[in-house]
Amino acid sequence: MFSKRLASLTCAALVAGAFMGLTAAVASAAGLQGAGSTLVAPIEAEWATTWANRTGNTTPTYQAVGSGTGLKDIGEGLVDFGASDAPISASTTPCPGCFQIPWALSATGVSFNVPGVHALHLTGPVLAKIYLGSITNWDDPAIKALNRGTHFPNLRITPLHRLDGSGDSYAFTDYLSSVSGAFRSQVGRATKPSFPVGPGASGNSGMVTVEEGTPGVIAYIAVSYLIAHQLPAAAIKNADGHYEVPNLKNISNAASIVKSVPASTEHHIVNQPKKAKIAYPISTFTYAILQPSDPLGNGAQLKDFIAYALGPGQAFGPRLDFVPLPTNIKRVDESTLQQVH
Repeated sequence: MFSKRLASLTCAALVAGAFMGLTAAVASAAGLQGAGSTLVAPIEAEWATTWANRTGNTTPTYQAVGSGTGLKDIGEGLVDFGASDAPISASTTPCPGCFQIPWALSATGVSFNVPGVHALHLTGPVLAKIYLGSITNWDDPAIKALNRGTHFPNLRITPLHRLDGSGDSYAFTDYLSSVSGAFRSQVGRATKPSFPVGPGASGNSGMVTVEEGTPGVIAYIAVSYLIAHQLPAAAIKNADGHYEVPNLKNISNAASIVKSVPASTEHHIVNQPKKAKIAYPISTFTYAILQPSDPLGNGAQLKDFIAYALGPGQAFGPRLDFVPLPTNIKRVDESTLQQVH
């Protein structure tokens, strides 16, 4: 009786093992699957193609569906990796065992479509009032005072926001919450905040489309998309009193405030202190969100791909306005990656 039961269990185990092996083989053949941030999509595409060419592996498939969906998909085990410009702590979606690795550094720009205006200075408090609906016209005295010599038309401001769960929304509201008590209490910091005014669009591409077709729009958009579509970026006043745009040196200066890396690897680099003299104040890290045991069974490939992104892949960043990771961040990233199997 015992030997029959043992034989039955052994047979079941062999079948299960064969099935699991087949599942892993199918997953591996399909290649890595990722989803999330639209901000990181341009550089992830470079990493994916070049890594696949170097290794002979299938090119990773990445769906740029927004940080919120990326966090949800990795939490549900639907992808090998999620990608988010907001940390795991910002998500209300359960992600058991998930951890984050900052793998790129960039910024959220503030762009605008105002006929006849090609350069714009803004402060955090004025920007907060625009998104709260208390400044409604481009020729408002508060805007004119920051841009002496610039003629602003009598044109209604259309503050555009993201409809999907977005890391850009998180960075933007993180910044506005840090400079405006009214914004912090009325809207707060979130990946999918409830703005009191203005229409919405999905993804950075959707934000670009609406801005290009709507005079009067102000919009927060990942910098690489502003570059690709040749859209203007407002200069935002930082804590040291300088108006800065999201160029490489200004984003790099923002990240210089990170002297130690917490166990969570979560970083906030908006509204930097005065010592960051040329910092662009809406800078952000963007994260790969992982599970220790790859849900799709591609742990070895996943580990190699992320290591490539953290290493040689950083060289693709500057032309897309991504700053190479600081050495102290990269060192912790490489150690954290060892959790993957």
